[in-house]
Amino acid sequence: MFELFSFGSSGWGDELLSGLATTLALAAIAFIAGSTLGLVMLLFRRQGTLPRYIVVGYVTIFRGVPELLILYLFFFGTGAIIQSVAASFGYTSRINLSGFALGAFALAVVAAAYATEALRGAANSIPKGQLEAADAYGFSPTKRFLLIELPQLLRVALPALGNIWLIILKDTALVSLTAVAELMRQATVAAGSTHRPFTFYAAAALIYLVVSFCSERVLNRVERQFALKGA
Repeated sequence: MFELFSFGSSGWGDELLSGLATTLALAAIAFIAGSTLGLVMLLFRRQGTLPRYIVVGYVTIFRGVPELLILYLFFFGTGAIIQSVAASFGYTSRINLSGFALGAFALAVVAAAYATEALRGAANSIPKGQLEAADAYGFSPTKRFLLIELPQLLRVALPALGNIWLIILKDTALVSLTAVAELMRQATVAAGSTHRPFTFYAAAALIYLVVSFCSERVLNRVERQFALKGA
């Protein structure tokens, strides 16, 4: 059985390793982009009633619709929209979009919806007295946010952001349905080629578990560091 996981033409070890690299890249891009967009939407929400309703609508939609359905909508809808726009400018050739890019984008918009709420809850926990003191000292809104709010906001939101990372890491398995060669897709191909589905799916589960465990250890260490700085 161990020969199945060897590297080279006789085993599937290199394919699984390549799939793991793709999975981590998908998760990292989606998490970073989603967290950044969540922070932008938090600030946008403060700009008035209409922006607040737009952000609330975004969060409601992308937290209420299953991730798999969002992935399908982006995968099948984005290409059609871009093709229609290109056709309106006279470009009729077929446009092929990267499945990896579409998968990362779909996961990012989902991560952004959850990150927005996590950051909003963290922002609400900051004592208003600190913000009033910053205003009294003549801080500009930007300076107040960067020096007073952002450090505390990130420290409080870190556990929730860590959970979002783990969710996105597991949701990358959904991208396998669009033929992107991430870990789950490679395990499925190996299972079909060798007729050993349990072996390869169990191996994939073990890899996900190890990555999640390592992620939790890293996140716990970062949380402790933030806690020490905030003490």
